[in-house]
Amino acid sequence: MQTDAVPFSAAEYRRRLAKTRKAMEEANLDVLFVEDPSNMAWLTGYDGWSFYVHQGVIVTHDQDPVWWGRNMDANGARRTAWIGEDSIRPYGDQYVQSTELHPMQNLAFLLTEMGFGQARVGVEMENYYFSAKAYTTLVSSMPAATIWDATALVNWQRAIKSDEEITFMRKAARIAEKMVDGAISRARPGLRKNELVASIYHDALMGVGDDWGDYPAIVPMAPSGADASAPHLTWDGNTLKEGEATFFELAGVYRRYHTPFCRTIFLGTPPDDLLRAEAALVEGLEAGLDAARAGNQARDIAAALALPLERAGIVRGARCGYSIGLSYPPDWGERTISLRLADETVLEPGMCFHFMPGIWKPEWGLEITEPILITEDGPAQPFCDRPRKLFVIDD
Repeated sequence: MQTDAVPFSAAEYRRRLAKTRKAMEEANLDVLFVEDPSNMAWLTGYDGWSFYVHQGVIVTHDQDPVWWGRNMDANGARRTAWIGEDSIRPYGDQYVQSTELHPMQNLAFLLTEMGFGQARVGVEMENYYFSAKAYTTLVSSMPAATIWDATALVNWQRAIKSDEEITFMRKAARIAEKMVDGAISRARPGLRKNELVASIYHDALMGVGDDWGDYPAIVPMAPSGADASAPHLTWDGNTLKEGEATFFELAGVYRRYHTPFCRTIFLGTPPDDLLRAEAALVEGLEAGLDAARAGNQARDIAAALALPLERAGIVRGARCGYSIGLSYPPDWGERTISLRLADETVLEPGMCFHFMPGIWKPEWGLEITEPILITEDGPAQPFCDRPRKLFVIDD
């Protein structure tokens, strides 16, 4: 193991492989192909901006994982992953963006060479990085194999964070606080939005002390006024204006571990309906934090949030949070547990969530959120420590 390069201990990677192999055994899989870059990194440490081409990690029951990807990215695997040279199996550039060849043909050859030509092969079908063409090509190239849907099999093994991972989440939280503090302190009427976001990026990448900042899986969201009625608008070249709210949906990131954190500012005197929403939202947040206890269910958090909002006449149609940890673009969620009334997942110590109960009205948007850790006993522990309120700037 290249212990000077990989972020975690050998024991940590053994733990992750053991959990994954147990899940493979329960799913009756002979081999697993993982194309999600978050899962690749979680299993091997591999870290590179190479997920725009087909790549993946092959997990067997009794051998080290195999990294498979574009030849020019093989040195990235050598530099960042703990696996040895025999476990790095690249393909040539003739497969890249070709109308004659497809990388899955090469993967099929490799899997067959490894003895899995007639095996039960798990793949992540519902995944940003595994295309319909990839699936059909793999199926046609391995006619004697059974291609099985193993979507989120590895993701679910990531739900409970180790102490090593939680340390990274705490480092990311300090960066998130710095980003939000900087955004609030600089926000003034007349400041161009792109300039404000540039300063947010500066804080994000500078990090805190020796803990350098990594790039976020989602770019900063910073819409203002009526634009803030849309949860996922980013920024433009317009200026901040008196009489408008702007929410900042950001994430501190340390070595790919994300701690999302949101706060909202208002320039001037906030309208009464926004202030009423703020009071209900903060009450709901605190009730949800109290319900976020080991042994309760994910839906209990959503139910606790909903009561104060409903009393205030606010009905939310969206879920109010999701599991977080290690992520790559385009999403910083883990795509497993959702904080919503239908999710009966039992909360366990070490689970981490972005408790994210935003409110989006036609005239404004309000986001006051908390990244949280489920503890052994008692309510959830927020990763960040900043006031839960609408920040009013009226000077």
